Amino acid sequence: MHAGMPNQLFLHLTWTTLDRHPMIGSHEARVLDRYLPAEALRHRCNTIAVGIVADHVHIVLRLPSRFDLPRLVQGLKGASSHLVNLDSVAGLRWAKGYEARTVSPASLRHLVRYVRSQGKHHPSRAIRQ
Repeated sequence: MHAGMPNQLFLHLTWTTLDRHPMIGSHEARVLDRYLPAEALRHRCNTIAVGIVADHVHIVLRLPSRFDLPRLVQGLKGASSHLVNLDSVAGLRWAKGYEARTVSPASLRHLVRYVRSQGKHHPSRAIRQ
């Protein structure tokens, strides 16, 4: 890579609710939609797309040249469930683990479209507004 080229490292992160129970409703989705990009930015990551359905989350990030993946995921998952649970009746708990895949710039557009249309891909788990 040429020294003057900007970082082009993209990551597709997904994680699920505990036992894949449908714990994410419209209120929880709104909180997550606001919180996740802000938390990613705290880790110097730019959020490209977020997709949320009742039992899982997708987020596509552009990563800085140096990052700590476990710390990033802890911030996104741990703090987000705490924040949602401050004023959620149902409660939100994440399952252990996550999936992280790097994404080529060439396939980024297709992935962003996929992530943003999660409700169409999983209609039974789509969040009703």
